[in-house]
Amino acid sequence: MSSISPLTTASSRRQFLTLLGLSAVAVSCGTGGGGAAKDQTRTLRYQGWAGAVILPELAEDLGFLEDVKLKWVGNTISGPQDIQSAATGQVDFGGAFNGAVVKLAARKAPITAVISYYGVDKAAYNGFYVLKDSPIRSARDLTGKKVGMNTLGAHSEAMLDIYLQRHGLSQADIKKVEPLVVPPVNTEQSLRQKQIEVGVLGDILRDKALQTGGIRPLFTDYQLLGDFSAGTYVVNDRFLKENPATARTFVTGVARAIEWARARPREEVIHRQIEIVKKRGRNEDTVPLKYWKSFGVAETGGRITDKEFQLWIDWLAKRGDIEKGQVKASDLYTNAFNAYGRKNSQKESHKGTSSTAEPTSKSGS
Repeated sequence: MSSISPLTTASSRRQFLTLLGLSAVAVSCGTGGGGAAKDQTRTLRYQGWAGAVILPELAEDLGFLEDVKLKWVGNTISGPQDIQSAATGQVDFGGAFNGAVVKLAARKAPITAVISYYGVDKAAYNGFYVLKDSPIRSARDLTGKKVGMNTLGAHSEAMLDIYLQRHGLSQADIKKVEPLVVPPVNTEQSLRQKQIEVGVLGDILRDKALQTGGIRPLFTDYQLLGDFSAGTYVVNDRFLKENPATARTFVTGVARAIEWARARPREEVIHRQIEIVKKRGRNEDTVPLKYWKSFGVAETGGRITDKEFQLWIDWLAKRGDIEKGQVKASDLYTNAFNAYGRKNSQKESHKGTSSTAEPTSKSGS
C-alpha cells in the first residue's frame, strides 16, 4: 500500500491523520476497539529498555491492548535511535524526548507523535549534581566544565541549555560548557572521581547517590520547568495509514495504562512491573524498579498539546539546529487515535485487580 508521505503540506497531512483516526474510532465502535479491520496487523515490533518496563508492556500485561500483541526485537539506550528505527520501519513505534522528535520531523521523516509516555514532576525528575565542596554555584560557573549525561541532543542537553540561557549566558558562552556521554550507571563514580564536574542523575541512581551523600543539586528539570510531558511515542505514517484500528487500540491501551499507574498505589505498580520483568526471563535486575515513583506524564491519558513541542522548537531554533518557522508544533502529532475517556471509560478493569473509576488528576503518583 502507498505511503501517506506524498501529502502536499504538513497541515493537510495532520488533517488526514485526524480523519483517519476518527474513522478508526467509528469502525471499531462496539467491536472491542479496532478489531473489526481483519486485514490489519495486530502485532507491533518494538525496542525495550533493560531492567525497565515501558508503558506499552504494562498496557499489554494489564490486558489493555486487547488482541494487539507486542514483539520485542531488542533493547535500546537511546530515544533518538528508537524513533529513527520507527521512521525507517525497523520497529512499529519508538519513543524519545520531544526535541528529538522535532529534529527528526524537520528532516522530513514520515513519523507522527501519538501519545506522551514520560515526563517530569516532583517525583520523576533528573538533577544536575556536583560534589558538595564544588566551587560551582551558578550557571556561569559551568563555563569550561564537563557535564556527564546519557546521550547528547536529547532531554538532558536541552535542560542544560535552557538553564544556561535563562541565566543569561550567550550562545558563545554556552558552547564553552562541555556535555559528555557517560553511561548512567557510571555517572556517580565519574563525578566522585572528578572525571566530570557535573553529573545528571535520575530515579534510583539519583536516590542512591543522595543516600551516600557528598553531592548536591545545582538544579533539576522540575525546578526549571515544573510539571511537563517530555517525550512521545511516534509511529511511522505508513503504519498509521494501513493500520488505523490497530493504532487506536495501541494508543488507547497505553493511555489506560498511564491512568492505571496514576490511580493505583505505588507499591502495586512496582509489584506489577517486577512481575513483568520476571516473566520475560531476560535475567534482568529488578532492584531499580523498587525505586519507581511516577511516569511523570502531565496530561490525562497522555494526550499531546502544542506547548509540549513548541518549547523544543524554540530551543532548537536558538541553537541553529532548525530554521525558525521550519516546523509547526501542531503538525507533529495527533490525538485522533487516543480514545481514552471519550466513551465507556468511566471504569477501567484489568486482570488481577478490581475496577477503578477513571482518574482525573494530572499530577504524578
